Parts: sequence; structure tokens; C-alpha cells
Amino acid sequence: MVINKKKVFVLGLDSIPPELLFDRWLNQLPNIKRLVSEGLYGGLESTIPAITCPAWPSMMTSANPGRLGLYGFRNRSNYNYDGLCFASSKTIKIDTVWDILSRIGKKVVLIGIPMTYPPKPVNGCMVTCFMTPDTKSQYTYPAGLKAEVEGITNGYILDVDEFRSEKKEYILKKIYDMTEKRFKLTKKYIHSREWDFFMMVEMGPDRIHHAFWKYFDETHPKHPSGSEYKDAILNYYKYLDKEIGETLALLDENTMVLIVSDHGSKKMVGGICINEWLIQNCYMKLVEYPKTTTPFNKLMVDWKNTSVWGEGGYYGRVFLNVQGREPHGVIPKHNYENFRNELIRKLEDLRDENGNNINTKVFKPEEIYSECAGVPPDLIVYYGNLDWRSIGSVGSGSIWADENDTGPDDANHSQQGIFILKKNGHLGGIRKNGTTLYDVSPTILQYLDVKIPENMEGRVIA
Repeated sequence: MVINKKKVFVLGLDSIPPELLFDRWLNQLPNIKRLVSEGLYGGLESTIPAITCPAWPSMMTSANPGRLGLYGFRNRSNYNYDGLCFASSKTIKIDTVWDILSRIGKKVVLIGIPMTYPPKPVNGCMVTCFMTPDTKSQYTYPAGLKAEVEGITNGYILDVDEFRSEKKEYILKKIYDMTEKRFKLTKKYIHSREWDFFMMVEMGPDRIHHAFWKYFDETHPKHPSGSEYKDAILNYYKYLDKEIGETLALLDENTMVLIVSDHGSKKMVGGICINEWLIQNCYMKLVEYPKTTTPFNKLMVDWKNTSVWGEGGYYGRVFLNVQGREPHGVIPKHNYENFRNELIRKLEDLRDENGNNINTKVFKPEEIYSECAGVPPDLIVYYGNLDWRSIGSVGSGSIWADENDTGPDDANHSQQGIFILKKNGHLGGIRKNGTTLYDVSPTILQYLDVKIPENMEGRVIA
């Protein structure tokens, strides 16, 4: 009698929130509902900031963003005013789960995991993520795998271009095409590849939330009643459920299954124009105010008369112009903490256009991370506790915006993602609170009987 060895299969669904998957639509998702009834499930606390990068790298290293030096997709590389540099796989200096497993001879298959481009050598194979420039790039390890991937999928799709646009039919079709190809490749490689650890991440949920959230959410400020797209997200969840059912049917009973998301999603009420706010509050001065809405990196800033600037995104980053640190710093170092505290008080008192406090939360990096590698922002801002996004551009003359400055966008991120954990012999149907994404890597390693590194921050889920 052949005893199947222990394996781990991780399915990442970017941006899935517990409110939709568990509380609203579970009864319409039979395969996920069965998995929930057989396993542990619940919310999965994300990183601060709750965004794809750093959340996925933090999940797969069990290291907080400060240790990774990843405070977003783009980070300062020095204290000049040159703007921000895009992160990549080369930025990650701490071992991921697959680094640890590869080193001890375990076989891995990795598909679509954010922050894997450019591909690095592993003991197995890798297909990189949506951050890959295009399919002309080298997006596989080993390099020769690329032709096989293209053949299996009849043209692999890395991401949905223009998902922040009004091309709704195009976006919808592209999301389904991308998801179908990624699951097709996954199902093929479950059979054809030798593996101990298999992980695939699908970006479709994130893209469909940003493009279609307002159509089903009647509380969204831009909700159109009776739209043909009102069930777009639910129908996609049903499609995901079908694909998940077909995929899990290929796994044996000694394979632990983990379904996870890096963060959740919620409606976007509007945007706060951080640099407009700074100008109006005399923290920033421009050489000339622009005649049209202009991205921050295109502005001419009078740095010698500017004490603070900010960056846009689903959360805000605020940078202080400090004497002896920045080239034209104006804030004395001895006054840094008092200045920062004053700024926090004002930011947390931000109001909407009707004068109502929007419940903004501001974080000091050194208070939420065990260390701050690289060049951290001086403050991280959740406008309206992520009900509002940060708008970096200048030129509207208003602090408030009802539209994203990078294109139409219905949803922001939220702090709670999801997890479902199923392993042989486990008592099921239990909703577990208090789980964080740092707990995912230790859980994988323990199941595979691999020693958990002492510097991992998470705890074994079960």
C-alpha cells in the first residue's frame, strides 16, 4: 500500500473580504461552503498598509513590512526628492517559504505570486506575477518553461490592463480569460509536476472589485440602480467556486489546503487630496500652482519652503522635509517628534465636505513595525479608515475628490482578508478569530515537518 506524502496547496485570491465570502454569498458557493464546513476559516488580519505589496511578501516570509523595507509598491531609495522606486523580487532579502523548502530539497510550484518578478531559481518551477512588464519578458523559472506555459494556456495573461477604465465589457472578459488560463495551468501542473508545495495567486478578485463594486453595493455613493453589472462580482465568485471545486478534486487527502487573501475590499467613498491639503495648511509651497490636475512628480516644489509632502494610493504616505536628512530640509531634528504629532492631530481631524470627521487613522512606522529597514515614510495614513483613498495630484483646488486620479475605481482595500484551512482529520466548520497573515508560513512549514525559523513572526493556525 502506497502512503501519499504530505503536501501543501495554497490558493491565493487577492482582495477577497470575509464580509462577501462568508457572510453574504457563502450559500451560493457550494465548493467553498463544503471546504468551510470541513475546516477552519475566518478573517486574516493584513499588514499595515493593507495592500498587495507588502502583504503577500509578508505572508510568505512571516516578516512585517518594516523588516522587509517594503512600505508599498513604490518606496524611497534615499532621502532625496527623486520620487519612489518600484519594488521587485530583488527587494526581498528574507527567506520565503519556498526558499526554505527549496533549500532542503522539497519541490515547489509557484504561479502568479505577487513580488516574484523577476523570477529567481527555486527547486521546481515559477511563473511570475502581474508586476511582470508583459509576456515578452522572461516570466518563468526555468526560462524554458515559458514556451510550455504559453502552449498550455494558448497565450498566458499576467494581468488585466485598463481595469481602471470605463471599458467594462472588455474588463469583464479579460478577468475571466485571465482566471481561466491561470486555473488551467494550475490543474495541469498539479498532475504533471512533482511537488511538495504548490501555490497559485489569482488577481481577478482584486480587479473585479475595483471595476464593479458600485454596481452591487447599494450604499456606494455612485451606485446605479438596475445596472446590467449588478451581479458581476457575485457571478465571478460563482465562477471561482467552480474552478476551485475542479482544482481541489485533483488533490489527495494528505494535501493540506489553504485558501487565503492578502487583504479585503470595501467601497470607496472618495479621495483626500493630500498635497492640496498640505498646500492649504501651509506645509507645502509650489513654485507655480498648476493650471490642470498634475501628478506630484511633475510639480515644481519650492523645497526650501516646504516641510511636508505626500503620495497617493489606497493609503497615504507622508514624508517630512528634515534638516540634515533631506537636501533642503526645513524641520529641525529636535522638533521632529513635536512636528509629527501636530501633523497627526490635524490629519486625524480631517473632515468631509459637510464638516463630518471621517475617522482617519495615522501610524508611525516605528510603532507598528519591529524595525524600519530602508527609507520608511514618516507617517502612514488610512483616510477615513480606508473608506477614502489618498490622491497625490495637485490642480483641482479641492481637498476632496469623488474619483481616483489614476482612473475610475469603485473599491478600496480593507484590513481583513480571509483564510480557509483544511487538512485530513481536522474537526471542521469552526470560525476562528485573531489569525494574521504572518501565521500562514509557520502553518505550512509545520505541516511539512520543517523547522520554523525563529525570526518568523506568526503562529501555527492549527
